[in-house]
Amino acid sequence: MVKVTVWNENRHEQLNPVVGQIYPKGIHGAIAGFLTEAGFEAGTATLDEPEHGLTDEVLNNTDVLIWWGHLAHGDVKDEIVQKVQQRVLDGMGLIVLHSGHFSKIFKALMGTSCDLKWREADEKERLWVVAPSHPIAAGIGEYIELEKEEMYGEHFDIPAPDELIFTSWFEGGEVFRSGCTFTRGNGKVFYFRPGHETYPTYHNKDIQRVITNAVKWAQPVDRNRPVYGNAQPLEKISVK
Repeated sequence: MVKVTVWNENRHEQLNPVVGQIYPKGIHGAIAGFLTEAGFEAGTATLDEPEHGLTDEVLNNTDVLIWWGHLAHGDVKDEIVQKVQQRVLDGMGLIVLHSGHFSKIFKALMGTSCDLKWREADEKERLWVVAPSHPIAAGIGEYIELEKEEMYGEHFDIPAPDELIFTSWFEGGEVFRSGCTFTRGNGKVFYFRPGHETYPTYHNKDIQRVITNAVKWAQPVDRNRPVYGNAQPLEKISVK
């Protein structure tokens, strides 16, 4: 069974009653809930737990880590980020959601500012499927339409994705690369844009399906990480 850890800073839920009403068990609880229903072994971790809930035991028993953060990116300890990064390089999958684009771990893996345009105006978002044969898009129609979402707009300062799965259009006119895959070391990374905390986005069945598909896609491949450094020859080298 694939083991998933859903990490959330869990600050909005404590500070904003609207968010608490939409996600009474927290954003992490909502995501872990539908992943459990889908057959995964899903646990949660939050910022204010010891080691942010990401102890060596938790990380070593996580196949796919899901990351949601916004208010408190700077409060995440660098040593925890380094451990997560190493686990990704060793093969753990990572799914970064919404404002997690500005998290320390995503920036570390991308090597860029990961900055973008944004606006909160209760506008419609339409996520177009631009890679219909990709497993992350399985079971999704031509697009996903969200009645209200926060706008993210280009330019999105990330490296060119290995694969672009979704492109968003917003009512105000902007577009955005909203579903991007990357490989880092032995690990697979998926960035998925929707999920502003004051909207019930993670209750949307199509959004849930995408995240569920992404967990299946991002799970580790059963092989060891390549060996690096000085290497002995496989064949005898003749001396000339």
